Amino acid sequence: MSDLTEKPCRENPGIEKPKSLEQWLAYIEALHPKSIAMGLERVKDVAERLQLIPSFPIISIAGTNGKGSTCAMLESIYLDAGYRVGTYVSPHLKHYNERVRVNHQAISDAALCEAFSAIEAVRADVVLTYFEMGTLAAMWHFAQSNLDVAILEVGMGGRLDAVNVFEPTCSIVTCVDLDHMDYLGDTREKIGAEKAGIYRPRKLAICGDINPPNTVVDYAEQIQADFHLIGRDFYVNKLTRGWQYKASENTLSLPPLALQGDFQLNNAACAICAVENLNQQLPVPLDTVGDSLKSVTLLGRFYQYSQTPYIILDVAHNPQAANSLANNLSDKPYKGRTLGVFAMLADKDIEHVVSALLPHISLWYLADTHNARGATAKDLESHLQSEAEKGLTKQFNNVADALRSACIEADKNDRIIVFGSFYTVADAIDALDIQGI
Repeated sequence: MSDLTEKPCRENPGIEKPKSLEQWLAYIEALHPKSIAMGLERVKDVAERLQLIPSFPIISIAGTNGKGSTCAMLESIYLDAGYRVGTYVSPHLKHYNERVRVNHQAISDAALCEAFSAIEAVRADVVLTYFEMGTLAAMWHFAQSNLDVAILEVGMGGRLDAVNVFEPTCSIVTCVDLDHMDYLGDTREKIGAEKAGIYRPRKLAICGDINPPNTVVDYAEQIQADFHLIGRDFYVNKLTRGWQYKASENTLSLPPLALQGDFQLNNAACAICAVENLNQQLPVPLDTVGDSLKSVTLLGRFYQYSQTPYIILDVAHNPQAANSLANNLSDKPYKGRTLGVFAMLADKDIEHVVSALLPHISLWYLADTHNARGATAKDLESHLQSEAEKGLTKQFNNVADALRSACIEADKNDRIIVFGSFYTVADAIDALDIQGI
Protein backbone atom coordinates (compact mmCIF):
# COMPACT_ATOMS: atom_id res chain seq x y z
CA MET A 1 0.00 0.00 0.00
CA SER A 2 2.82 2.43 0.81
CA ASP A 3 4.28 2.03 -2.68
CA LEU A 4 0.93 3.01 -4.20
CA THR A 5 0.55 6.15 -2.10
CA GLU A 6 3.89 7.51 -3.32
CA LYS A 7 2.79 7.71 -6.97
CA PRO A 8 -0.67 9.29 -7.12
CA CYS A 9 -0.46 10.76 -10.62
CA ARG A 10 1.77 8.41 -12.56
CA GLU A 11 0.00 8.96 -15.87
CA ASN A 12 0.21 12.74 -15.30
CA PRO A 13 3.74 13.30 -13.91
CA GLY A 14 4.31 16.72 -12.46
CA ILE A 15 0.62 17.62 -12.21
CA GLU A 16 -0.21 19.80 -9.24
CA LYS A 17 -2.58 18.18 -6.77
CA PRO A 18 -5.99 19.88 -6.87
CA LYS A 19 -6.97 21.89 -3.80
CA SER A 20 -10.49 23.27 -4.33
CA LEU A 21 -13.56 21.26 -5.30
CA GLU A 22 -13.67 23.09 -8.62
CA GLN A 23 -10.10 21.96 -9.32
CA TRP A 24 -10.86 18.39 -8.29
CA LEU A 25 -13.90 18.17 -10.57
CA ALA A 26 -11.89 19.50 -13.51
CA TYR A 27 -9.13 17.00 -12.70
CA ILE A 28 -11.33 13.92 -12.46
CA GLU A 29 -13.19 14.90 -15.62
CA ALA A 30 -9.88 14.90 -17.51
CA LEU A 31 -8.55 11.64 -16.07
CA HIS A 32 -10.22 9.20 -18.46
CA PRO A 33 -10.43 9.77 -22.23
CA LYS A 34 -14.08 8.63 -22.20
CA SER A 35 -16.95 9.98 -20.11
CA ILE A 36 -18.47 6.47 -20.04
CA ALA A 37 -16.38 3.29 -19.91
CA MET A 38 -18.30 0.23 -18.80
CA GLY A 39 -16.67 -2.33 -16.53
CA LEU A 40 -16.08 -3.05 -12.85
CA GLU A 41 -12.39 -3.92 -12.78
CA ARG A 42 -11.07 -0.39 -12.24
CA VAL A 43 -13.47 0.47 -9.45
CA LYS A 44 -13.06 -2.91 -7.78
CA ASP A 45 -9.29 -2.57 -7.84
CA VAL A 46 -9.29 0.85 -6.18
CA ALA A 47 -12.02 -0.10 -3.69
CA GLU A 48 -9.83 -3.01 -2.56
CA ARG A 49 -6.81 -0.71 -2.17
CA LEU A 50 -8.97 1.59 -0.04
CA GLN A 51 -10.15 -1.46 1.94
CA LEU A 52 -13.61 -0.11 1.24
CA ILE A 53 -15.89 -2.85 2.55
CA PRO A 54 -19.04 -1.16 3.87
CA SER A 55 -20.41 -2.52 7.15
CA PHE A 56 -23.87 -0.97 6.66
CA PRO A 57 -26.74 -2.36 4.55
CA ILE A 58 -26.87 -1.07 0.97
CA ILE A 59 -29.97 -0.60 -1.19
CA SER A 60 -29.06 -0.29 -4.89
CA ILE A 61 -31.59 1.14 -7.33
CA ALA A 62 -31.47 0.80 -11.13
CA GLY A 63 -34.04 1.58 -13.80
CA THR A 64 -34.67 3.69 -16.88
CA ASN A 65 -36.77 6.16 -14.90
CA GLY A 66 -37.84 6.51 -11.28
CA LYS A 67 -34.47 5.86 -9.63
CA GLY A 68 -34.11 9.29 -8.09
CA SER A 69 -37.70 9.30 -6.84
CA THR A 70 -37.33 5.87 -5.24
CA CYS A 71 -34.06 6.93 -3.58
CA ALA A 72 -35.74 10.03 -2.15
CA MET A 73 -38.68 7.98 -0.86
CA LEU A 74 -36.46 5.44 0.90
CA GLU A 75 -34.31 8.22 2.29
CA SER A 76 -37.39 9.91 3.77
CA ILE A 77 -38.75 6.69 5.32
CA TYR A 78 -35.49 5.72 7.00
CA LEU A 79 -34.72 9.26 8.17
CA ASP A 80 -38.15 9.55 9.78
CA ALA A 81 -37.55 6.19 11.46
CA GLY A 82 -34.44 7.65 13.12
CA TYR A 83 -31.71 6.03 11.05
CA ARG A 84 -28.52 7.69 9.82
CA VAL A 85 -28.89 7.52 6.04
CA GLY A 86 -26.39 8.02 3.21
CA THR A 87 -27.78 8.70 -0.26
CA TYR A 88 -25.85 8.75 -3.55
CA VAL A 89 -27.62 9.99 -6.69
CA SER A 90 -26.72 11.35 -10.11
CA PRO A 91 -26.61 13.55 -12.03
CA HIS A 92 -26.82 16.79 -10.06
CA LEU A 93 -28.82 19.82 -11.08
CA LYS A 94 -26.83 22.74 -9.70
CA HIS A 95 -23.98 21.64 -7.42
CA TYR A 96 -21.97 18.42 -7.52
CA ASN A 97 -22.45 18.13 -3.74
CA GLU A 98 -26.12 17.22 -4.34
CA ARG A 99 -24.95 13.75 -5.35
CA VAL A 100 -23.73 12.77 -1.86
CA ARG A 101 -25.97 13.27 1.17
CA VAL A 102 -25.89 12.15 4.78
CA ASN A 103 -29.18 12.64 6.61
CA HIS A 104 -30.39 14.67 3.63
CA GLN A 105 -27.52 17.15 4.00
CA ALA A 106 -25.30 17.60 0.95
CA ILE A 107 -21.63 16.83 1.46
CA SER A 108 -19.36 19.85 2.03
CA ASP A 109 -16.67 20.92 -0.43
CA ALA A 110 -14.00 20.06 2.14
CA ALA A 111 -15.35 16.53 2.71
CA LEU A 112 -15.52 15.90 -1.05
CA CYS A 113 -11.94 17.09 -1.51
CA GLU A 114 -10.86 14.80 1.32
CA ALA A 115 -12.60 11.85 -0.33
CA PHE A 116 -11.07 12.54 -3.74
CA SER A 117 -7.64 12.87 -2.09
CA ALA A 118 -8.05 9.48 -0.42
CA ILE A 119 -8.80 7.85 -3.77
CA GLU A 120 -6.01 9.67 -5.56
CA ALA A 121 -3.55 8.46 -2.93
CA VAL A 122 -4.07 4.81 -3.87
CA ARG A 123 -5.30 4.59 -7.45
CA ALA A 124 -1.79 4.69 -9.02
CA ASP A 125 -2.08 3.66 -12.70
CA VAL A 126 -5.81 2.91 -12.55
CA VAL A 127 -7.50 5.49 -14.77
CA LEU A 128 -11.01 6.09 -13.45
CA THR A 129 -13.90 7.84 -15.16
CA TYR A 130 -15.63 10.87 -13.64
CA PHE A 131 -18.53 8.71 -12.42
CA GLU A 132 -16.22 6.04 -11.03
CA MET A 133 -14.24 8.60 -9.03
CA GLY A 134 -17.48 10.10 -7.78
CA THR A 135 -18.89 6.72 -6.74
CA LEU A 136 -15.76 5.79 -4.83
CA ALA A 137 -15.66 9.22 -3.19
CA ALA A 138 -19.27 8.84 -2.04
CA MET A 139 -18.66 5.40 -0.60
CA TRP A 140 -15.42 6.48 1.09
CA HIS A 141 -17.30 9.36 2.72
CA PHE A 142 -20.13 7.05 3.78
CA ALA A 143 -17.59 4.70 5.37
CA GLN A 144 -16.43 7.61 7.57
CA SER A 145 -19.98 8.68 8.45
CA ASN A 146 -21.26 5.99 10.83
CA LEU A 147 -24.25 5.13 8.64
CA ASP A 148 -27.10 2.77 9.39
CA VAL A 149 -28.00 2.35 5.70
CA ALA A 150 -26.86 3.61 2.29
CA ILE A 151 -29.13 4.15 -0.71
CA LEU A 152 -27.26 4.09 -4.02
CA GLU A 153 -28.63 5.14 -7.40
CA VAL A 154 -27.09 3.19 -10.28
CA GLY A 155 -25.74 5.55 -12.92
CA MET A 156 -26.49 3.59 -16.09
CA GLY A 157 -27.47 0.00 -16.71
CA GLY A 158 -26.50 -2.01 -13.67
CA ARG A 159 -24.35 -5.04 -14.31
CA LEU A 160 -21.25 -3.03 -15.28
CA ASP A 161 -22.03 0.18 -13.40
CA ALA A 162 -19.56 1.37 -10.75
CA VAL A 163 -22.22 1.15 -8.02
CA ASN A 164 -22.48 -2.59 -8.64
CA VAL A 165 -19.02 -3.17 -7.13
CA PHE A 166 -20.60 -2.79 -3.70
CA GLU A 167 -22.66 -5.69 -2.41
CA PRO A 168 -26.31 -4.73 -1.91
CA THR A 169 -28.58 -6.04 0.79
CA CYS A 170 -31.51 -5.16 -1.47
CA SER A 171 -31.64 -4.35 -5.19
CA ILE A 172 -34.49 -2.56 -6.96
CA VAL A 173 -35.14 -2.23 -10.70
CA THR A 174 -37.84 0.42 -11.05
CA CYS A 175 -38.65 0.02 -14.76
CA VAL A 176 -37.03 -0.86 -18.06
CA ASP A 177 -37.35 1.12 -21.29
CA LEU A 178 -35.26 2.19 -24.27
CA ASP A 179 -32.44 4.56 -23.29
CA HIS A 180 -28.62 4.52 -23.46
CA MET A 181 -29.00 1.98 -26.27
CA ASP A 182 -25.44 2.48 -27.53
CA TYR A 183 -24.23 0.95 -24.27
CA LEU A 184 -27.05 -1.28 -23.00
CA GLY A 185 -28.60 -2.75 -26.13
CA ASP A 186 -31.40 -1.88 -28.52
CA THR A 187 -34.27 -3.90 -26.98
CA ARG A 188 -35.98 -3.93 -23.59
CA GLU A 189 -34.82 -7.53 -23.16
CA LYS A 190 -31.15 -6.59 -23.58
CA ILE A 191 -31.47 -3.52 -21.37
CA GLY A 192 -33.37 -5.55 -18.76
CA ALA A 193 -30.54 -8.07 -18.63
CA GLU A 194 -28.09 -5.27 -17.84
CA LYS A 195 -30.28 -3.74 -15.14
CA ALA A 196 -31.02 -7.11 -13.53
CA GLY A 197 -27.27 -7.48 -13.04
CA ILE A 198 -27.61 -5.64 -9.72
CA TYR A 199 -29.59 -8.58 -8.26
CA ARG A 200 -27.73 -11.00 -5.99
CA PRO A 201 -28.25 -14.69 -5.17
CA ARG A 202 -30.62 -15.21 -2.24
CA LYS A 203 -30.77 -11.43 -1.59
CA LEU A 204 -33.86 -9.24 -1.73
CA ALA A 205 -34.58 -8.24 -5.35
CA ILE A 206 -37.53 -6.03 -6.33
CA CYS A 207 -38.94 -5.07 -9.73
CA GLY A 208 -41.44 -2.23 -10.18
CA ASP A 209 -42.05 -2.72 -13.92
CA ILE A 210 -45.63 -3.86 -14.53
CA ASN A 211 -44.55 -5.48 -17.79
CA PRO A 212 -40.96 -6.57 -17.08
CA PRO A 213 -38.69 -8.00 -19.76
CA ASN A 214 -38.33 -11.75 -19.41
CA THR A 215 -34.61 -11.26 -18.87
CA VAL A 216 -35.25 -9.54 -15.53
CA VAL A 217 -37.54 -12.26 -14.20
CA ASP A 218 -35.45 -15.10 -15.62
CA TYR A 219 -32.20 -13.78 -14.11
CA ALA A 220 -33.74 -13.25 -10.69
CA GLU A 221 -35.05 -16.81 -10.73
CA GLN A 222 -31.83 -18.23 -12.15
CA ILE A 223 -29.73 -16.84 -9.29
CA GLN A 224 -32.44 -17.71 -6.74
CA ALA A 225 -32.86 -14.13 -5.60
CA ASP A 226 -35.59 -13.32 -3.08
CA PHE A 227 -37.60 -11.80 -5.93
CA HIS A 228 -40.64 -9.56 -5.50
CA LEU A 229 -42.48 -8.39 -8.63
CA ILE A 230 -45.12 -5.66 -8.74
CA GLY A 231 -48.48 -7.00 -9.88
CA ARG A 232 -47.58 -10.49 -8.67
CA ASP A 233 -46.10 -10.23 -5.18
CA PHE A 234 -47.15 -6.72 -4.24
CA TYR A 235 -49.80 -4.42 -5.67
CA VAL A 236 -50.84 -0.80 -6.03
CA ASN A 237 -54.49 0.27 -5.99
CA LYS A 238 -55.33 3.89 -6.73
CA LEU A 239 -58.16 5.19 -4.54
CA THR A 240 -60.40 8.23 -4.84
CA ARG A 241 -58.30 9.88 -2.18
CA GLY A 242 -54.87 8.35 -1.78
CA TRP A 243 -53.77 4.84 -2.66
CA GLN A 244 -53.24 1.35 -1.30
CA TYR A 245 -50.19 -0.90 -1.05
CA LYS A 246 -50.94 -4.59 -0.74
CA ALA A 247 -48.65 -7.58 -0.20
CA SER A 248 -49.20 -11.00 1.30
CA GLU A 249 -48.35 -9.77 4.78
CA ASN A 250 -49.72 -6.23 4.80
CA THR A 251 -52.30 -3.91 3.31
CA LEU A 252 -51.63 -0.21 3.81
CA SER A 253 -53.96 2.68 3.03
CA LEU A 254 -51.80 5.69 2.21
CA PRO A 255 -52.25 9.43 1.60
CA PRO A 256 -51.64 10.97 -1.84
CA LEU A 257 -48.05 11.54 -2.91
CA ALA A 258 -46.64 15.00 -3.52
CA LEU A 259 -44.80 13.56 -6.55
CA GLN A 260 -47.20 13.63 -9.49
CA GLY A 261 -48.09 10.72 -11.76
CA ASP A 262 -49.44 7.21 -11.32
CA PHE A 263 -45.97 5.80 -12.08
CA GLN A 264 -44.79 7.36 -8.81
CA LEU A 265 -47.13 4.98 -6.98
CA ASN A 266 -45.10 2.09 -8.44
CA ASN A 267 -41.88 3.71 -7.22
CA ALA A 268 -43.39 4.22 -3.78
CA ALA A 269 -44.56 0.60 -3.72
CA CYS A 270 -41.01 -0.58 -4.48
CA ALA A 271 -39.75 1.52 -1.56
CA ILE A 272 -42.37 0.07 0.79
CA CYS A 273 -41.64 -3.47 -0.40
CA ALA A 274 -37.96 -2.93 0.43
CA VAL A 275 -38.74 -1.51 3.87
CA GLU A 276 -41.22 -4.27 4.61
CA ASN A 277 -38.79 -7.05 3.70
CA LEU A 278 -35.80 -5.46 5.45
CA ASN A 279 -37.78 -4.91 8.61
CA GLN A 280 -35.84 -7.39 10.71
CA GLN A 281 -32.56 -5.67 9.87
CA LEU A 282 -33.89 -2.10 9.79
CA PRO A 283 -37.14 -1.99 11.77
CA VAL A 284 -39.66 0.64 10.62
CA PRO A 285 -43.30 0.90 11.81
CA LEU A 286 -45.15 0.40 8.52
CA ASP A 287 -48.03 2.59 9.64
CA THR A 288 -45.66 5.58 9.46
CA VAL A 289 -44.47 5.21 5.86
CA GLY A 290 -47.43 7.08 4.39
CA ASP A 291 -46.52 10.24 6.29
CA SER A 292 -42.89 9.86 5.19
CA LEU A 293 -43.85 9.50 1.53
CA LYS A 294 -46.53 12.16 1.20
CA SER A 295 -44.13 15.09 1.54
CA VAL A 296 -41.34 13.84 -0.77
CA THR A 297 -40.69 16.24 -3.65
CA LEU A 298 -37.90 16.35 -6.21
CA LEU A 299 -36.87 19.37 -8.21
CA GLY A 300 -37.18 18.38 -11.85
CA ARG A 301 -39.85 15.69 -11.46
CA PHE A 302 -43.00 17.56 -12.55
CA TYR A 303 -41.87 20.23 -10.11
CA GLN A 304 -44.42 23.03 -10.03
CA TYR A 305 -42.89 26.44 -9.54
CA SER A 306 -45.76 28.69 -8.56
CA GLN A 307 -45.48 32.15 -9.95
CA THR A 308 -47.02 34.15 -12.78
CA PRO A 309 -46.82 32.50 -15.22
CA TYR A 310 -47.13 29.00 -13.80
CA ILE A 311 -43.94 27.01 -14.54
CA ILE A 312 -43.32 23.25 -14.40
CA LEU A 313 -39.81 21.75 -14.49
CA ASP A 314 -39.34 18.16 -15.65
CA VAL A 315 -36.14 16.34 -16.62
CA ALA A 316 -38.01 13.99 -19.02
CA HIS A 317 -35.36 12.89 -21.53
CA ASN A 318 -36.57 9.58 -22.97
CA PRO A 319 -39.85 8.33 -24.45
CA GLN A 320 -41.12 6.66 -21.28
CA ALA A 321 -40.52 9.78 -19.20
CA ALA A 322 -42.04 11.97 -21.93
CA ASN A 323 -45.20 9.84 -21.95
CA SER A 324 -45.41 10.16 -18.17
CA LEU A 325 -45.01 13.93 -18.49
CA ALA A 326 -47.76 13.98 -21.14
CA ASN A 327 -50.06 12.04 -18.81
CA ASN A 328 -49.37 14.47 -15.97
CA LEU A 329 -50.21 17.41 -18.24
CA SER A 330 -53.46 15.69 -19.26
CA ASP A 331 -54.34 14.96 -15.64
CA LYS A 332 -53.91 18.62 -14.75
CA PRO A 333 -55.73 20.51 -17.51
CA TYR A 334 -55.14 24.23 -17.72
CA LYS A 335 -57.38 27.08 -18.91
CA GLY A 336 -54.87 28.51 -21.33
CA ARG A 337 -52.05 27.29 -23.52
CA THR A 338 -49.05 25.16 -22.60
CA LEU A 339 -45.77 26.71 -23.76
CA GLY A 340 -42.88 24.27 -24.04
CA VAL A 341 -39.28 25.30 -23.35
CA PHE A 342 -37.36 22.40 -24.82
CA ALA A 343 -33.65 21.49 -24.97
CA MET A 344 -32.23 17.99 -25.25
CA LEU A 345 -29.12 15.92 -25.87
CA ALA A 346 -28.53 14.84 -29.45
CA ASP A 347 -27.91 11.18 -28.56
CA LYS A 348 -31.38 10.79 -27.06
CA ASP A 349 -34.59 9.71 -28.83
CA ILE A 350 -35.74 13.22 -29.74
CA GLU A 351 -38.34 12.02 -32.24
CA HIS A 352 -40.36 10.00 -29.75
CA VAL A 353 -40.04 12.55 -26.96
CA VAL A 354 -41.43 15.19 -29.32
CA SER A 355 -44.27 12.95 -30.52
CA ALA A 356 -45.33 12.23 -26.92
CA LEU A 357 -45.61 15.95 -26.08
CA LEU A 358 -46.82 17.26 -29.45
CA PRO A 359 -50.56 17.10 -28.61
CA HIS A 360 -50.01 18.97 -25.35
CA ILE A 361 -47.81 21.95 -26.33
CA SER A 362 -49.17 25.01 -28.10
CA LEU A 363 -45.89 26.85 -28.72
CA TRP A 364 -42.34 25.46 -28.74
CA TYR A 365 -39.39 27.53 -27.45
CA LEU A 366 -36.39 25.55 -28.68
CA ALA A 367 -32.97 26.11 -27.14
CA ASP A 368 -29.39 25.10 -27.82
CA THR A 369 -27.80 22.88 -25.16
CA HIS A 370 -24.25 24.00 -24.47
CA ASN A 371 -22.88 20.54 -23.85
CA ALA A 372 -20.69 18.36 -26.03
CA ARG A 373 -23.66 16.00 -26.50
CA GLY A 374 -26.25 18.73 -26.89
CA ALA A 375 -28.67 19.15 -29.78
CA THR A 376 -29.10 22.62 -31.29
CA ALA A 377 -32.43 24.39 -31.52
CA LYS A 378 -32.22 23.88 -35.28
CA ASP A 379 -31.79 20.13 -34.73
CA LEU A 380 -34.87 20.07 -32.51
CA GLU A 381 -36.93 22.01 -35.03
CA SER A 382 -36.19 19.36 -37.67
CA HIS A 383 -38.40 17.06 -35.58
CA LEU A 384 -41.16 19.67 -35.47
CA GLN A 385 -41.58 20.55 -39.14
CA SER A 386 -45.39 20.68 -39.03
CA GLU A 387 -45.30 23.04 -36.06
CA ALA A 388 -42.56 25.14 -37.62
CA GLU A 389 -44.63 25.59 -40.78
CA LYS A 390 -47.50 26.92 -38.62
CA GLY A 391 -45.16 29.38 -36.93
CA LEU A 392 -45.39 27.57 -33.60
CA THR A 393 -41.63 27.20 -33.00
CA LYS A 394 -38.94 29.68 -32.01
CA GLN A 395 -35.19 29.14 -31.70
CA PHE A 396 -32.92 30.45 -28.93
CA ASN A 397 -29.22 30.29 -28.10
CA ASN A 398 -29.86 29.03 -24.58
CA VAL A 399 -32.55 27.87 -22.16
CA ALA A 400 -32.52 31.12 -20.16
CA ASP A 401 -33.41 33.18 -23.23
CA ALA A 402 -36.08 30.69 -24.28
CA LEU A 403 -37.65 30.71 -20.81
CA ARG A 404 -37.50 34.50 -20.58
CA SER A 405 -39.29 34.82 -23.91
CA ALA A 406 -41.95 32.27 -22.89
CA CYS A 407 -42.57 34.16 -19.63
CA ILE A 408 -42.98 37.46 -21.48
CA GLU A 409 -45.34 36.01 -24.07
CA ALA A 410 -47.44 33.86 -21.72
CA ASP A 411 -50.94 35.05 -20.91
CA LYS A 412 -52.24 34.91 -17.33
CA ASN A 413 -54.00 31.59 -17.97
CA ASP A 414 -51.02 29.93 -19.72
CA ARG A 415 -48.48 27.57 -18.21
CA ILE A 416 -44.87 26.84 -19.18
CA ILE A 417 -43.27 23.40 -19.13
CA VAL A 418 -39.45 23.27 -19.19
CA PHE A 419 -38.19 19.80 -20.14
CA GLY A 420 -35.77 17.61 -22.10
CA SER A 421 -32.78 16.89 -19.85
CA PHE A 422 -31.16 17.52 -16.48
CA TYR A 423 -29.10 20.24 -18.18
CA THR A 424 -32.29 21.95 -19.37
CA VAL A 425 -33.79 22.02 -15.89
CA ALA A 426 -30.48 23.09 -14.33
CA ASP A 427 -30.33 26.09 -16.70
CA ALA A 428 -33.93 26.95 -15.80
CA ILE A 429 -33.12 26.76 -12.08
CA ASP A 430 -30.32 29.27 -12.62
CA ALA A 431 -32.55 31.55 -14.71
CA LEU A 432 -35.32 31.45 -12.09
CA ASP A 433 -32.81 31.73 -9.22
CA ILE A 434 -34.47 28.87 -7.32
CA GLN A 435 -32.72 28.53 -3.98
CA GLY A 436 -32.37 25.78 -1.42
CA ILE A 437 -30.84 23.12 -3.66
